[in-house]
Amino acid sequence: MGDHEKAVKLFNSIIKKSPHNYNALTSKGHALKTLGKTDQAIYCYKSAYKKKPDHGDAFYSLANLKTYTFTENESIRMREQLERVDLTLKDKVYFHFALAQACEVAGNFDEAFTNLQKGNEIKNKQSNYSIEQMDDELQAQIDICNETFFDAMGSGGCETDAPIFILGLPRAGSTLIEQILASHSMIDGTLELPNILSIAQNLRGDDIYGKKGNYPKSMQSLSLDQRLDLGNSFISDTKIHRKDAPRFTDKMPNNFRHIGLIHLIMPNAKIIDARRYSLDCCFSMFKQLFAQGQEFTYGLEEAASYYNSYIKLMDHWDKVLPNKVLRVNNEDVVDDLDGEVARLLEFLELPFEESCVRFYETDRLVRTPSSEQVRKPVNKSGMGRWKPYAKDLKPLLNTLNKDLLKPEDVALIEY
Repeated sequence: MGDHEKAVKLFNSIIKKSPHNYNALTSKGHALKTLGKTDQAIYCYKSAYKKKPDHGDAFYSLANLKTYTFTENESIRMREQLERVDLTLKDKVYFHFALAQACEVAGNFDEAFTNLQKGNEIKNKQSNYSIEQMDDELQAQIDICNETFFDAMGSGGCETDAPIFILGLPRAGSTLIEQILASHSMIDGTLELPNILSIAQNLRGDDIYGKKGNYPKSMQSLSLDQRLDLGNSFISDTKIHRKDAPRFTDKMPNNFRHIGLIHLIMPNAKIIDARRYSLDCCFSMFKQLFAQGQEFTYGLEEAASYYNSYIKLMDHWDKVLPNKVLRVNNEDVVDDLDGEVARLLEFLELPFEESCVRFYETDRLVRTPSSEQVRKPVNKSGMGRWKPYAKDLKPLLNTLNKDLLKPEDVALIEY
């Protein structure tokens, strides 16, 4: 429900009755992190792993703050846990990703990459992700949602301009854009809403895995009334996540696959594509342990292939729905914050507010892995983080389309 203050109180009552409940301590830490109470969150995570030394989630939660520095003793503890033959795969993944973070901060990049590789290999085997199947799914959007399709469907849907969809790839700067916009008095910042993905899933019908092509083909049979109903349902179903501002954000990255659907049911909705340089974005995805729904991040080749398909699909949307999407490059936001804020607000047809430039002062809940980063002014610390790992990144070089790479970066990886 998003009431994290109440959640903390509930966790406190649980911990009072069950002091050794390490899961409650970790969950309380998550709630405190979302509230921006980082020091208290750290205390909870440390208390959790003291109760249960092999509780990998507590160690990874510390790493996932992006601002925490592990002590040498904590790194030793993590290495010791990974030597255990009885450690669960789930905890093994947590420890690999957490130790990778600790090693990177310490400048031990070889050990950091080894742990990233091992953690991702476990997740990759568990996911059964297929590059070919994902390529086919995204290509289906291109094949079905062409100019002829949109001409035949004509205008329709819910006429509201309230939703602002911020989409793209994970770790591409969407949380920063959301924080900037949520700092405006006329915009409510929500979270990664699942509603569009749910609508798309329902349009698959009995074909729940999408293998027979029911969706996106099924959009061709949507009546004007159905499109209006779907748009109205999106607005009413998402009310629980927002307050009283006339506009609101939906920051689900994977919505880039469903821009055609969004256009059909809410033609006046604004769409922002958060984009980041290919090597920075792909390696950042590989470094991040996502809770669910981002299986393409569990391998360098998988991440690069997905990046290629994302660019191809976004180019298609630009072609068939010109001026529908505003592209915002993360590097441009870092280099010229004022200019990009003005550009965003002009696209949204909203007046400029200084609070958007001072977004880091806005007190709001942030649930994504970038929660700590968007509470600080913009900086270039996230750029070029892949370079110390260059010798290990040939799968990115071999898979990414060459026009998505800078020549000097290709030379660095090849060298």
